[in-house]
Amino acid sequence: MQEVRVGIIGYKFMGKAHSHAYHDIPLFFPDVPKPVKQVICGRDASDVEKARQQFGWAHAVTDWREVVARDDVDLIDISAPSDVHHEIVLAAARHKKHVFCEKPLALTLQHAREMLAAVQEAGVVHMIGFNYRFAPAVQLAKSLIASGRLGTIYHFRGWFLQDWIVDPEFPLVWRLRKEVAGSGALGDLGAHVIDMARFLVGEISEVVGLAETFIKRRPLAAEMTGLSASGEASGEYGEVTVDDATVFLARFANGAIGTFEATRFAPGHRCTHAFEINGSKGSVRFDFERMNELEVFFRDDDADVQGFRRILATDPPHAFADRWWPAGHGLGYEHTIVHEVVELLAALRDGRQPVPNFEDGLRCQAVLEAVERSIAERAWVKVEI
Repeated sequence: MQEVRVGIIGYKFMGKAHSHAYHDIPLFFPDVPKPVKQVICGRDASDVEKARQQFGWAHAVTDWREVVARDDVDLIDISAPSDVHHEIVLAAARHKKHVFCEKPLALTLQHAREMLAAVQEAGVVHMIGFNYRFAPAVQLAKSLIASGRLGTIYHFRGWFLQDWIVDPEFPLVWRLRKEVAGSGALGDLGAHVIDMARFLVGEISEVVGLAETFIKRRPLAAEMTGLSASGEASGEYGEVTVDDATVFLARFANGAIGTFEATRFAPGHRCTHAFEINGSKGSVRFDFERMNELEVFFRDDDADVQGFRRILATDPPHAFADRWWPAGHGLGYEHTIVHEVVELLAALRDGRQPVPNFEDGLRCQAVLEAVERSIAERAWVKVEI
């Protein structure tokens, strides 16, 4: 397979990020199939045509059904809001298209089950968009844990803190509506923390949580672009139907314990996706706002030099470092998405499933649903697939 013809559904925040990845990959990763930007889809004909020209796609359409049915498309990239993931995946599977779907996989665990079953029955390649796994510093953390250098893992504490909706007059964007987003900070931010915990530590077996919606009503949105928006001049308001913040405790199947926090109400935190992991031999900690660095502590260091050390994960042998810039020249958010798409294209080349895939999306959805049940029942809830 020399080329993969892509049809992307969605052209705003994630549509732009994915388009950038498809553009850069042939320049830096020529050993994977070349992604061909065949067709981009969005509901507004004028806006999607502007995106087509800006992002370099060959065609623009307004009906996603046309995209999944096209003979000149091999891979369906779903960068649209969460409420349409289920329907598009099932249609793509019927047309035997490979699928790359942004997180969270679905609005419900049952829908996630149906989506996984559909792509498995179709025999197509499927991937879920958990891009933060692909920061080289996170890959280093994974290597240290997998090799046993941290010993037995005792603690995972992870948090994803943002502040972009602290203003009570910020409009009611789609991410604040349960029927479109599924959940708020939990599904949008917490899903990434859950996936990071599963990737680094293992499966989560039981959870207990609480959530809060601090601002109950907001101005209706007139226009939405990425994480920004403008409100209606009419002064009309609508109800916020998702959580603004969720915290929960977790037990892992391997005996470790975890704390999780996801909020959009942490002033000063633009994108603090962070974790610390403690083991019997040492610890690691990471903050995406300093994504090129991993802090590492080993208990067997000499006493006079013990302490967290800063590892700059920008040059070989760190993951992906040989494909980019000279030592010390850092990477950014967009590179995590390039790296995850490289994994997808390599899987297509090699005839295997990429990681993470819809199985990971399903397992994340199971944790999300267990947390929501726990909040409703005010009790510990087991995670069930």
